[in-house]
Amino acid sequence: MDKVDKVPAIRLTGLKKRYGTGDAAVDALKGVDMTVWPGEVVGLIGPSGSGKSTLLKCLGAVIEPTGGHMELAGETIYEDGWKISDLRALRRDRIGFVFQAPYLIPFLDVTDNVALLPMLAGADNTVARQRALELLNALDVAHRAGAQISQLSGGEQQRVAIARSLANHAPIILADEPTAPLDSERALTVMRILNEMAQQYQTAIIVVTHDEKIIPTFKRVYQIRDGKTHEEAGEGRPI
Repeated sequence: MDKVDKVPAIRLTGLKKRYGTGDAAVDALKGVDMTVWPGEVVGLIGPSGSGKSTLLKCLGAVIEPTGGHMELAGETIYEDGWKISDLRALRRDRIGFVFQAPYLIPFLDVTDNVALLPMLAGADNTVARQRALELLNALDVAHRAGAQISQLSGGEQQRVAIARSLANHAPIILADEPTAPLDSERALTVMRILNEMAQQYQTAIIVVTHDEKIIPTFKRVYQIRDGKTHEEAGEGRPI
């Protein structure tokens, strides 16, 4: 299916975020435009303080924008205020998060870490664990399904974190510096996995990064400068 036949997973038009009021006001986002399609992995780059983290928090419905328009899968989520009442359910069911640190629960084994979110959303325990094992297998860590988090390598922990982000069939994944603590080989492995998962599940993935090792892997990059985004064609190097 061509993009012309698809609905964008994410569409932002003139999105703004202001902190403070009066003379102390700071405009972190000054009118961000962005479109991300299902099955696409897009890079978001820019210097410290440029607004990357603020944009990711707005996309994740963690903080409220102060202007503009945000759509997820064709549904208006924000326009001069939130347009849905249950932001917690939005984050749980439609947005997955991958962070620089895995933030896995140390007293749960690998399978339970991945299955927990679907169970919290009301999925049957057996169904949630089957979904977890499916993802762990796809990410080549199924052999660690019964292991404790402390027994995993850093790369394995990040794969489990990626599995957890996909466990609720979230159509959008927001990844904040997911390769920062990894060496070149493992960083590229994570990017290959994200691209494979995006294609397999038609997930839209935004990766915030300073990691020069992975920037050439993106086909499209949004650079944020002075609170606005500028789209650039990436190299899209094979991984």
